[in-house]
Amino acid sequence: MGFINDRFMIGNEVGVRLYQDVAKNLPIIDYHCHLDAKDIFENKAFNDITQLWLAGDHYKWRAMRANGIDEYFITGAASAEEKFQAWAETVEAAFGNPLYHWTHLELSQYFDCNINLDSHNWREVMEHCNRLIKQSDFKPRRLMERSQVEVICTTDAPLDSLEYHRLLQQDETFSIKVLPTFRPDDVFIENATEFALFIAKLEEMTDIHIDSFAHFSRAIEKRIDWFHETGCRISDHGPVNIEYHATEPLRVNQLFVRKAAGECLSITEEAEINSAIFIMLAGHYKARNWAMQIHFGAIRNNNSLMRQRLGINTGFDSINDQSGLASSLNQLLDAMAQADALPKTILYNLNAVYNDVVATTIANFQNTEHGVKSPIQFGSGWWFNDTRRGMENQLNSLADQGLLMHFVGMLTDSRSFISYPRHDYFRRILCNLLGSWVEKGEVPNNKDILTRMVRNICHDNANNYFKF
Repeated sequence: MGFINDRFMIGNEVGVRLYQDVAKNLPIIDYHCHLDAKDIFENKAFNDITQLWLAGDHYKWRAMRANGIDEYFITGAASAEEKFQAWAETVEAAFGNPLYHWTHLELSQYFDCNINLDSHNWREVMEHCNRLIKQSDFKPRRLMERSQVEVICTTDAPLDSLEYHRLLQQDETFSIKVLPTFRPDDVFIENATEFALFIAKLEEMTDIHIDSFAHFSRAIEKRIDWFHETGCRISDHGPVNIEYHATEPLRVNQLFVRKAAGECLSITEEAEINSAIFIMLAGHYKARNWAMQIHFGAIRNNNSLMRQRLGINTGFDSINDQSGLASSLNQLLDAMAQADALPKTILYNLNAVYNDVVATTIANFQNTEHGVKSPIQFGSGWWFNDTRRGMENQLNSLADQGLLMHFVGMLTDSRSFISYPRHDYFRRILCNLLGSWVEKGEVPNNKDILTRMVRNICHDNANNYFKF
């Protein structure tokens, strides 16, 4: 039996049964990723396994740097063979890191390769993969179809034309839904000069003269409607911290006018205007029955020298901490609820220290007005937490403080067309956890309930929650 098999990551018989009979072949709803709709529309073949596997993957880049690999072989001008060899040398050092598991899940699932990659067999593995990669089965669309993907949601800026999403929707030869996600990072730009430039572009695109917060809200709403017409049903926000400062409408308008004119605001003033913007956006989302995702807790681009050399999103990010999180998070959601502006919401916490803070907060704002169970969600283990330990911690915190049965499950958060085994990895971990509870006598071995729980978490809840 090879390293990757139906018992991989599962240490009990109930878990194996749940995985084999229920979870394994469920279709995938990947409601948060960073794939490019243009790449899917153009459906270009990959040159080799190095391009498919290593280009843009800062998870792997971080590991390679830790393995003493020179940047020349990571993001530099080294050949495809040299880069793949460097990655193979890193893989054999990666026991205990999820990259080791993801690597072999991907080799097994897509390339039918059950060799454990290392520094001795890298050429054999590379040649095997490169022979296959020339086939049509390895173009982006076919990789998604082979992965049983039903829906993906990309990540898109407010002023994006969404041209390729619309072209894909007109393409009758491709049945997978490729939907945009409204990601308004530009709306929260701290640099006042850049914010003023964004407002000018927003004015031009919406044909609305923006000289007040009310006009700003109207222009943003127009862009949200454009996304909605293109099938968008989700927004996503990526603040470093969750900070809430209540502010009167008159002051909100004054702060907005100053910032839109290019005037720098103080730290407190930034928190005030951003709180008002967040509530404004949430109201627009709720009016359209969208889900609002909030990914918080990442401190990014920490190596200044490498940022200057390579740019952003190159693997120099880490987990942040925050004082007063519980108070600010509860106050923000409460302010939205008071304004009748609290949509379905998924909170993703990057710092696992705050898992129970998030899990207990969501319980404060559950309601029945959205027509779904648990409209306020504790999102899956994210980024540095999409490990076995991170996922189990999140699942246990959610089960401790809420109802695991209604969890909307896993996502890839990835830029790769072969990252869907992360869903499989999550499913194995979920089934193992449930099976361990049964075998320890902590829950009954009720096949119907366990089956429903696995189906719900792995597929059905997301389908019902997002209503794509």
